[in-house]
Amino acid sequence: MAVSQPAISKTLKELEEILGARLFERSKAGAELTEAGVTFLRYAGPCVQALRDGVNTLRGHEAQVETVRVGVLSTVESLVVPEVIRRLHRRHGALVVSVATGPSAYLLAQLKVGELDLVVGRMTDSPDIQGLTFEHLYSESMMLVVRPGHPLLAAPLGDLQRLAEFPLVLPLAGTTIRRHADSLFVQWGIALAGQRLETLSPTLSRSYVLRSEAIWVAPRDAVRLDVGNGELAELDLGIREPGGSVGLCHNAALPLPLGAQWFSAVLREVAAELH
Repeated sequence: MAVSQPAISKTLKELEEILGARLFERSKAGAELTEAGVTFLRYAGPCVQALRDGVNTLRGHEAQVETVRVGVLSTVESLVVPEVIRRLHRRHGALVVSVATGPSAYLLAQLKVGELDLVVGRMTDSPDIQGLTFEHLYSESMMLVVRPGHPLLAAPLGDLQRLAEFPLVLPLAGTTIRRHADSLFVQWGIALAGQRLETLSPTLSRSYVLRSEAIWVAPRDAVRLDVGNGELAELDLGIREPGGSVGLCHNAALPLPLGAQWFSAVLREVAAELH
């Protein structure tokens, strides 16, 4: 929607005045739903979906094309979801898959208000999952990867503190997957390098690592193909991260559209084959 930030803030303020309750706690880091806001969303979400269904019904022939709106976290962006979409388009002649990416907090908030049908990825540690339904699909660990020919590949890494000599590529601070990455360094007793790229973009991470001596702390599926074909190399420290739960999240308060049902079924199929 082409709505300015001041207009959104004004509308939210008016809504809070009508309800007689504060819906958001605002800070420099952004806005977070209050308990009253979470409660209100449980009722607002179905209303938004009902309006969307009404629009689709009146459009008639356009409603025959199924659409699924999916929030995709970086853990599944490179391998799992592309394969799901490939299979869906082979099986269904009229299906639009609309994908949104970003932090879990943003995507789960969109799911709560009915702007997304599903969210896929590693998100069980996120407080924003409250009130939503999560289905575990598989566990995925993280790994360290570097470009071929990286200095740390030349000899066994006896001193883990050497990792701090090289730039790091990490997920954004505050995200679920970043907390897992940070826990790795705590377990290893290694301080984070002063030079860091923090991003949720696999494309940017990969391009930077290939052009530098950086170390990428990545979800295994995000780099599995690159490691398999030799474009990236695993930096094996002999320590395995236990892994986090990757799964599918939906809003049980809203009906699941047919396109989302198709997506869910194929996602389960792909997850079972890959893991």
